[in-house]
Amino acid sequence: MTFYHRNGICYFRSKAYSEFSGTPGQLEQKRLHQRAIAAWRSLSLAEQNLWRRFVAGVAAHRPPFGDGNSMSGYNLFLSAYHGFAQLCDEHVPLPQRFEAFPIFSLDFAGCRHDTGKLELEFNLTLCGTDMPERYSVFGKIQLDIPGAGRNPGKMRNYLSDSVPSGKVSKIIFSVPAESRLDMYQIHVRYLLLDSVTGYRSQYHSLSSLACPSEESGIVTQNNQIEEHHSCGASAVR
Repeated sequence: MTFYHRNGICYFRSKAYSEFSGTPGQLEQKRLHQRAIAAWRSLSLAEQNLWRRFVAGVAAHRPPFGDGNSMSGYNLFLSAYHGFAQLCDEHVPLPQRFEAFPIFSLDFAGCRHDTGKLELEFNLTLCGTDMPERYSVFGKIQLDIPGAGRNPGKMRNYLSDSVPSGKVSKIIFSVPAESRLDMYQIHVRYLLLDSVTGYRSQYHSLSSLACPSEESGIVTQNNQIEEHHSCGASAVR
């Protein structure tokens, strides 16, 4: 049974049975989530209560929004556990107070073909922190034919090859390209990962057309559209 919110009202529906158990990637994500739940259950009551204390005032990233609706300590713990896993550093996180994320934005700079991959280059603007290297960029990326709409089912998870080094930094994603096209439609949902706490920011979105270069240089983008979610960058994902 699945519970969900729409227009401030909570609904539920039964889930249809399927013989398809999932792709290898989906099954690994399921196992990861099961390990995170088991890690929470292994904590003492005092440790769980500390997570509940630290979650006070942290806004939920799912509806219903508004005053008085915050995350639970359980969800904050799971967010940190999954965040460290996305940083390739899976471990049981220590309880830490949530700190607001810096203001951030990606601008698509261009791309090039590189031995079966497409190297995507972005410029990351990061404001409000003296430690840009503390953060990494995690993206859900869709490569498609020009004009194709955003399809969450086609998006794949990637951790950036580089980390921020200043107010404006070059960020690279290496994405497998099944076919070599003269032009790609690129859709990206991206967030910041905090390497100290494991917490994750709210997603931002970006879409662009891109013409790859065969050389080492990068060809600039065109028709970029960027969307910043109304919840801002300080919500936990």
